[in-house]
Amino acid sequence: MRQSILIIVSLIIGSFHLSGQKGIEVGGHAGIGYYTGDLNTSYNLSKPGVNLGFKFRRNFNNRVSLATGLDYASVSGSDSKSNNAFQEKRNLDFSSNVFDLNFAMEFNFFPYTHGSDDEYFTPYLFTGFSIIRYNPTTELEGITYDLREMGTEGQGRREEYLSLTGALVYGIGFKWDINRDWSLNANLSGRKLFTDYIDDVSGNWPDLNELERSRGGIAVSLSNRSGDPDFAKAGRQRGNGKNNDSLYYLQFGIMRYFGQLECPEISKIKNIF
Repeated sequence: MRQSILIIVSLIIGSFHLSGQKGIEVGGHAGIGYYTGDLNTSYNLSKPGVNLGFKFRRNFNNRVSLATGLDYASVSGSDSKSNNAFQEKRNLDFSSNVFDLNFAMEFNFFPYTHGSDDEYFTPYLFTGFSIIRYNPTTELEGITYDLREMGTEGQGRREEYLSLTGALVYGIGFKWDINRDWSLNANLSGRKLFTDYIDDVSGNWPDLNELERSRGGIAVSLSNRSGDPDFAKAGRQRGNGKNNDSLYYLQFGIMRYFGQLECPEISKIKNIF
């Protein structure tokens, strides 16, 4: 992945000398969101969440753009969807609302110029970073609980994992002009999170007796939902903290262009005289 990102960055830097249109684009998109991590290790795609967002794009030329977006996504995961015996026994689940402020450099494969009869579409690559707000929850007997507040892996008071994290953004998309002012956009993107706790699962089981004393019986019930006290022994693996969680979005949107085409250099010279 790092090599791919370096290639994209090199192409972007090498493209800044290109001439072409400038201007901004503003629009919105809708689609679906997925989570992968400890509660979805097999990339199960049977339960997509909703994804909605807005995007602002600054075009530097017909090859390079800087895009800023704000996204909302609902994601979830469940051991019950897995064919892995350990996960079926563990029997954990979560859902979370995600708020995603993202920034990405885009590189167009082809020259892309609004209002052009020839340069009106292009696939593109993008990479950047995002700041993500999340809060894993689950239901027990019809009541929804915030898992972070329960310290399900033995976190002490005020030692809970943060509900804010960063992420590496990467993806591929396609732009296509309807006319000079409006364009359709589609993209598939990923977020490699800097946390492994978007699903509340990462480390080992705590001492359940200690957890009950510090957080109460509900916290114990949410930490161990296997129904077997011997399965959740203190120090035994509960999740895989070596791999952070990921998010994926499939988005379709429309953008409005505000700007004007630049005159060719030869025309600029003529206008001087």
